[in-house]
Amino acid sequence: MIELPWEKTGDQPLVLAFGGNALLPDPDDPAAAEQRAVEFAEALLLLLPEHAGLVLVHGNGPQVGSLLLRVEATRDEIAAEPLDVLVAQTQGSIGYLLARALRNSLLAAGREVEVATVVTQVVVDPNDPAMLNPTKPVGPFYSDDKGTALAESQGWDTVEIPGRGIRRVVPSPLPKDVIELHTIADSAGHGHLMVAGGGGGIPVRRDEDGTLHGVEAVIDKDRTAALLAEALDAGGFIILTEVGHASRSFGTPEEEPIYSMTADEADVLLAAGEFPPGSMGPKIESCAQYARALGRPALISSVDALPDALEGRDGTWITP
Repeated sequence: MIELPWEKTGDQPLVLAFGGNALLPDPDDPAAAEQRAVEFAEALLLLLPEHAGLVLVHGNGPQVGSLLLRVEATRDEIAAEPLDVLVAQTQGSIGYLLARALRNSLLAAGREVEVATVVTQVVVDPNDPAMLNPTKPVGPFYSDDKGTALAESQGWDTVEIPGRGIRRVVPSPLPKDVIELHTIADSAGHGHLMVAGGGGGIPVRRDEDGTLHGVEAVIDKDRTAALLAEALDAGGFIILTEVGHASRSFGTPEEEPIYSMTADEADVLLAAGEFPPGSMGPKIESCAQYARALGRPALISSVDALPDALEGRDGTWITP
């Protein structure tokens, strides 16, 4: 048994991020999300401190994809909703599933912890270079003819994925500020469990007078989680993904697990292209950001490997 970093930080909250695929591994079977939420809640009890709060930041990729399919199926009858509204919808639906499963699991374990979901807005810079360079795929794949027609009629940016078709891409700017931070910090500081920043948050821009406006973009949830962890002075930062640990040469015969590395070592491997920007890259960057900012290690693992990771037998720890 290893001594976990947050065991030394008293009542400071933990921040935990996990992908939408963790709740919906098969997009064709949405009913499985509820059972997966129960399994996730049970794993979460391994992390939940006795006297400190916990903030959960979930992904929403498969769920937004399903909503976009519905939008396409009803486009001729119902006006399409903007992407920021779809992110808000998934924050509510996923937050409900999680909050209910967490309350039930906590009740069964004899833990008295308040659980709440916060529909969270996250400020982005409208001048972020990413706004002019859409790279984040969303929604379904289309045939060449349909994809081209939609791009022209809807003004979409698209990318062609060899062998799969055309897909819409949207900007993914960096998160700058969390509008509901005070509420999240107050609740977590009182030992409550908060579901917040879902899908990376609803992207908004803020005028000089403080007025907020929705933005057609998506925010990387790991980056938003790191921003929250730093703002909350979190005692621990954990990212759960589909694999139990990060690896060098992932998916090749030379694959080598990484169980620990410093933030500087992570930078070297990122620069060498070991961690793709569309998958493990943002997770490594976010953990390194947290480790440098607060001088505490961060953990990357999976729901299934979490018990072993907490015992030092799996997971990737990124240290200052």
